[in-house]
Amino acid sequence: MLRNLQIKIVLIFLVLGIIIIGTMGYVNHINLQNIMRQPINDINEYRTMIKTYQEQSELITIITIIIFTMICILVGIFVTQKVIAPISRLINNAKKITAGEEIETKELDQEKSQSEIDDLVNAFYMMTKELKENLNEVSRKKNQIETILLHMTDGIIAFNMEGRIILTNPAATRLLRLIPEDENFEKIFEKLDVEVNLEKIIYLENWTSTEEKVTIGDNHVNLYFAPLKNEDETPAGVIVVIQDITEHVKLDNMRKEFVADVSHELKTPITSIMGYADTLLEDEYDKETKDKFLTVIATEARRMAKLVTDLLSLSRYDNDEINTQKEEFDLGELVKQCQDKVQIELDKKHHTVECFVTANVPAVYANKEGIERVVLNILTNSIKYTQEGGNIKIYVGFVYNDAYIKIIDNGIGIPEEDLTRIFDRFYRVDKARTREMGGTGLRTFNC
Repeated sequence: MLRNLQIKIVLIFLVLGIIIIGTMGYVNHINLQNIMRQPINDINEYRTMIKTYQEQSELITIITIIIFTMICILVGIFVTQKVIAPISRLINNAKKITAGEEIETKELDQEKSQSEIDDLVNAFYMMTKELKENLNEVSRKKNQIETILLHMTDGIIAFNMEGRIILTNPAATRLLRLIPEDENFEKIFEKLDVEVNLEKIIYLENWTSTEEKVTIGDNHVNLYFAPLKNEDETPAGVIVVIQDITEHVKLDNMRKEFVADVSHELKTPITSIMGYADTLLEDEYDKETKDKFLTVIATEARRMAKLVTDLLSLSRYDNDEINTQKEEFDLGELVKQCQDKVQIELDKKHHTVECFVTANVPAVYANKEGIERVVLNILTNSIKYTQEGGNIKIYVGFVYNDAYIKIIDNGIGIPEEDLTRIFDRFYRVDKARTREMGGTGLRTFNC
């Protein structure tokens, strides 16, 4: 391209030279005709004059051509050095910068010693280098933001002023169950049955509710709406933050259920105690009746005391206030001791118990009291919820590096839909029946 420019400049000068030379030739031709029209006195003198004029014209033309050719060459050299070469270096440097190459300092020093156009080359180089650094910084920040959005557990959706999606992350797609057809603000939140207005959020930020809670299938999400603004604080759209609050809702429901169950568990024995105590105070009863009423009062009081003790133990375990002491002990021997402690209940319901201990079970190092509480809890439940004459089998064994205790009974069992909640506090499958048989539904084990 630059070489073509150089050739064009030289050709322009050549054309101008040809025009000038042609003009000179035309003027000479007119002058020659004027000479030929003059009166002829001496033919030889006339011929000599014409010949002399022609020779002078040819000489002037040759000299003019030579001078103009030299001027064209000088102009070409000047254009090459002062215009073409700097621009060529400018283009080459731009190509090197674009390719990620560095310009040598020697080249820059040479450019600084050139004319003003060389200063333009340096300025362009510095501008390009700074632009490249800025673009790299922008690209780096963009990659960081994309990585953050990609791995965020909270969903993010940004809408422009027309309500079209301009940015979203995988969490938002998963939490709101978005499909390709959900392409704008109105469609998405109409589907979720959320009454929000894009314009109100943008222009009435302080007067509009910006938070909504919705249920999507089995999940609960919190939607937070905020106006999206440019650097000059002009509105640019709306951004929506989606938080999964399913676990928070479940925990809150469990807390409410926990408080209700504790209140009921305390209310029942308190009602019995108050009823029997008031009855004893109202009239005189024989010793047998008094003993019966006092037995009920004592039983209910012990039930309350056990519940309070379990709650206190639970609180201490939750707050890590209990220092469990670990020791080595024989697991098979511990299970047999637990069986002896519940033997009276076993005999009352005529249960048959078989205990199988593998000979190669080594001593275990754990919290003996906690393990005993677990075994007694499971054994007690087996006795309570197995019909009279039932069969209970206990297995103690060792697999690889793990010791195990397995208790099997032929009782009523636990429905499959309730298996996931067996460790929920105060949770009972059939609350009416379990209250008849006692128990609080608390498990305070830390082994």
